[in-house]
Amino acid sequence: MVQQLRKERNHKVKSIVREYIEAFAIAFILAMIIKAFVVEAFKIPTGSMEPTLHGAEKGGDRILVNKFIYRFKEIERGDIVVFKTKGIKGLDLNKDYIKRVIGLPEETLEIKDGDIYINGEKITDPRIDNIEYINTDETWGPYGYPEKKVKIPPNHYYVLGDNSANSKDSRVWGFVPKKILKGELSSSIGGSSV
Repeated sequence: MVQQLRKERNHKVKSIVREYIEAFAIAFILAMIIKAFVVEAFKIPTGSMEPTLHGAEKGGDRILVNKFIYRFKEIERGDIVVFKTKGIKGLDLNKDYIKRVIGLPEETLEIKDGDIYINGEKITDPRIDNIEYINTDETWGPYGYPEKKVKIPPNHYYVLGDNSANSKDSRVWGFVPKKILKGELSSSIGGSSV
């Protein structure tokens, strides 16, 4: 009788332990699927997107990036996107960058007197027009000389940091291929307005 009670108790304990392990395994697999295909969290390391997103010196905003949105809608001017640096000459490999989409595929872009011109017309989108895109010695590059027009290739985007005086972006290293975009900013956790 005592042995049978011990066996039953051991069986119950094993069942409970197995249930916890199965629940943990299922939760882990779901978390990996969500991270890979749905949403991923990032922390902003630098001030290149100030004042929209705060970098580490101001606590580093945490953001959620929607990784499936571009399966249902086109990338639009003004979107804040996260992309891998793989394949972009002059950038560290295997890093993620966050910038604002300014120029779309096959457009001609020009930065003149702090304003953005697309195909010869000044951009009036308030998400872009409220930012003065200043070129400094560090941000001048082959794709961002003042008043120099650049043609964006098919399936590529021109991206800039909102803090243009403190951002190395498409002005320096060129265009972002669509295939390396990870997703669009979904929300910010940390008090910034997006």
